[in-house]
Amino acid sequence: MTSRRIAVISAGLSSPSSTRLLADRLAMAAVRELGGRGDEAVTDVFELRDHAHAITDNLLTGFAPPNLETMINAVASADGLIAVTPIFSTSYSGLFKSFIDVLDPDALTGMPVLLGANAGTARHSLAIDYAIRPLFTYLHAAPVPTGVFAASSDWGGAGDQVSPLGERIDRAAREFAAAVAGRPAASASDPFDPANFLGEGRSFGHLLGGLAGE
Repeated sequence: MTSRRIAVISAGLSSPSSTRLLADRLAMAAVRELGGRGDEAVTDVFELRDHAHAITDNLLTGFAPPNLETMINAVASADGLIAVTPIFSTSYSGLFKSFIDVLDPDALTGMPVLLGANAGTARHSLAIDYAIRPLFTYLHAAPVPTGVFAASSDWGGAGDQVSPLGERIDRAAREFAAAVAGRPAASASDPFDPANFLGEGRSFGHLLGGLAGE
C-alpha cells in the first residue's frame, strides 16, 4: 500500500464556512477513492484565514513566518492539492490569490490539483474554468478536468450522495485519485540536502522578496 499526502487549502473568510464544507467533502471523497485504489491517504487541511496576516507579511517582506513556512512546505511537498475558494467579483478571493503569490513559482509543477469554488448563485459556476484553472495551468500544475462549484442552493441536499453536487464531487475525486495514483509518491524533503538548505529548496529570488522590481 502506497502512502499519499494530500494538502487542502480553504480560502473561506467565515467560521464555519461553506468553502471549508466543500473542501472537507472533496477531501473525504479523494481519500475514499485513493483507498479504493489501494493507496492510504492522509490530509493536511489549512484555513488561509488563520494565516492572513502572515501571508500579508510575506508579500511585504519576502520572508514567511514559521507557521506560514510550514504550510508552504506542506503544500509544495504533497502528492496532490485540493484548493477551494469563494468567488468574489466573478473570480477567486484576494486571500486565495495572495497565498498562491507567496509560493515559489515552481512549487506546484506537475502536481495534480482538484479545484473547488462556491458562491451564492450559480451564475458564477464558470469561474473555475475562466479564472481559477488558468492560474494553476500557468503554474504548470495539473488540475483535473472536473472542477466542483457549489452554489448556496446546492447545500439543501448536501447529505445526499446522489445529489448533483455529490455526483460532481465523486467524479472529480475519481479523476483526482487517478492522477495522484499515477505519480510516484512524494518523498519528504531532506533538511541536509544542499538543495534544501536555503528555505527548503526555494529560489534566492523568492527568499529575497519575490520578483525583482515589484
